[in-house]
Amino acid sequence: MKKTAKIIARAGIVGALYVVLTLAVAPIAFSAFQFRISEALTILPLLFPETVIGLTIGCLIANIFGNGVLDLVLGPTATLLAGLLTAFIGKHIHNVPLKLTLGALPPILFNAIIVPFTFMSMTEGFTVYLVNMASVGFGQLVVIAVLGPLVYFASEKIAQRLDGGFSKKVKKY
Repeated sequence: MKKTAKIIARAGIVGALYVVLTLAVAPIAFSAFQFRISEALTILPLLFPETVIGLTIGCLIANIFGNGVLDLVLGPTATLLAGLLTAFIGKHIHNVPLKLTLGALPPILFNAIIVPFTFMSMTEGFTVYLVNMASVGFGQLVVIAVLGPLVYFASEKIAQRLDGGFSKKVKKY
């Protein structure tokens, strides 16, 4: 498969997975106490920068079923900004534990800061914003800290098999 096709396919698959995983847990994916399993995928730009666009489009599509127009704008914006910074970290940090730690921060922080504004349209008050910021941030932290490393190492292993070791072994025979 040509490199461009592989990049587009990877971005599309990640976007589709984001939508499916979000909608699979819809009752807990769109509330103030969010636990989006799909957010574990936000670690992928560390390995594959092209997944930023897939995650952003996947978030946009998933948020059609979310909390209104603000969710359609703010959710994908948070995902895009977090993805770009995560990809930057992936490109410049080579120590894997440090890369995973720093790479997990953008999706946690951008979502914790930006997403609560979608709930502000339904309620008023800075205290409500702070509570929603803490709850969204906590949900992000739990999902990304627990599932993010699993996604990272599994994706790295699969990519090595597809791009390297496995295909080289097949060519020898």
